Amino acid sequence: VQTWVPILRWLPRYSLAWLQLDLVAGLTVGLTVVPQALAYAEVAGLPVQYGLYSSFMGCFVYCVLGTAKDVTLGPTAIMSLLVSSYAFHQPVYAVLLAFLSGCIQLAMGLLHLGFLLDFISSPVIKGFTSAASITISFNQVKNILGLQGIPRQFFLQVYETLRRIGETRAGDAILGVACLAALAGLRAMKSRLPRAAGADPLAARISYLIVWTSATGRNALVVLFAGLVAYSFQVMGSQPLTLTGSIPQGLPTFQLPRFSMDAPNGTIPFRTMVEDMGVGLAVVPLMGLLETIAIAKAFASQNDYRIDPNQELLAMGFANILGSFVSSYPITGSFGRTAVNAQSGVCTPAGGLVTGALVLLSLAYLTSLFYYIPKAALAAVIISAVVPMFDAGIFRTLWRVKRLDLVPLCVTFLLCFWEVQYGIVAGVLVSGILLLYSIARPPIKVSEGDMLLVQPGSSLHFPAIEWLRDTVCSRALAASPPRSIILDCRHISSIDYTVVVGLAELLQELRKHGLSLAFCCLQDPVLKVLLSADLEGFQHFPSWEE
Repeated sequence: VQTWVPILRWLPRYSLAWLQLDLVAGLTVGLTVVPQALAYAEVAGLPVQYGLYSSFMGCFVYCVLGTAKDVTLGPTAIMSLLVSSYAFHQPVYAVLLAFLSGCIQLAMGLLHLGFLLDFISSPVIKGFTSAASITISFNQVKNILGLQGIPRQFFLQVYETLRRIGETRAGDAILGVACLAALAGLRAMKSRLPRAAGADPLAARISYLIVWTSATGRNALVVLFAGLVAYSFQVMGSQPLTLTGSIPQGLPTFQLPRFSMDAPNGTIPFRTMVEDMGVGLAVVPLMGLLETIAIAKAFASQNDYRIDPNQELLAMGFANILGSFVSSYPITGSFGRTAVNAQSGVCTPAGGLVTGALVLLSLAYLTSLFYYIPKAALAAVIISAVVPMFDAGIFRTLWRVKRLDLVPLCVTFLLCFWEVQYGIVAGVLVSGILLLYSIARPPIKVSEGDMLLVQPGSSLHFPAIEWLRDTVCSRALAASPPRSIILDCRHISSIDYTVVVGLAELLQELRKHGLSLAFCCLQDPVLKVLLSADLEGFQHFPSWEE
């Protein structure tokens, strides 16, 4: 039972010391998630309350089913961008997408299909996240400048923003730039903040705590300050800022997601909605899981515990399915909030209970105050969160390490500016082609001597057998005089039926020219296969010296 319900592993050992640290971490993450949730709903093209609706169920579910103590589930910039592409800014589509994504993730977890994530290479992920950083940031420039009616397609967005930059609202621009500067300053302050030692004076430790809390909860601090500025202007009778506006107060109704949607010309049935989402039903659950696994592994390696991808799939699946019952759009692990969680000293996933409770309290009692939050401040929070996702150094690194990996990186990066799904799919396809090419054309080393020693550099699979045959025959017959072959198989751990057939044809072709082919250094699984195939003229030796 502990395998399927990880809370049972740590709950019997739970202590008061853990509770104190989990409370601090949960409250700290809660101060981060509330302003981010409001901002990410804007990225998803949904009313801001849907960001809060998406921020608490994942915390509760992951506490029971999650395997990483640091991970927090909720809305993220990447997932919000994907939702904006596949939900068409319709809450009904977004909630249904969460439900279907959860079902897919749950099925993948039960079938142990977590290995599929291994086929999404790091260059594809880096290309996608770097492009997403630019598109999400530029998408918020309109709110910083106070512009209305800007299209969401990236290239049209750039054109319209530059064309209408003269319509900038001074109040929004000044506040937005000020919030960006404050967030950048607080981030830099936190990165340079020395740790307070136990031997330091009490005043020094209190000062450290105040600065650390301010820097860690910088999103909430900046949004609170901006809200006070907007409220002051409202009291004085003039409002130069664009405000978030009214948000429905109260908790969302617990109900099944809607499987159809009313439209002006009739009802859109479930089948049409699924067809509209299209490839998003594959991209959203996979990218959501990929983001969570990457974050969990990063923090697990620092804290010496292991992550089970299939268990993470189950946790994500249940979180999205149950989240859809409270009007959540698809959620995943958040790197920024997970880092805050870890730095706050969280001991168990129970910290998520505190975070979720804080979000519920905000929905129940604070939504009337959110009216005064300027959109420019939320835009600054988003830009501050996504700019670090752009990894300029990856281009230089791949140029030094393996230049061929620049191909899927650049394909993904460039096409994501057109449509996110095209970029991801194209990047995965290009990575797959490069992988298949390396399988079909393994490195083959040929050493001259009385006999030719041929040494494949990796296992042989059916796409590679023709390449091996051509190499062996051309080198054997081109030698003067023609020479027999020793095939060194020390790097070959497995072969398939097509390879066996190809080797039989190679033996036959060499015999026609009076040449022989001997195998050496065969691993036991390969030797058993070749012996069972009963190849005519087959001979093998433990090593090529013999």
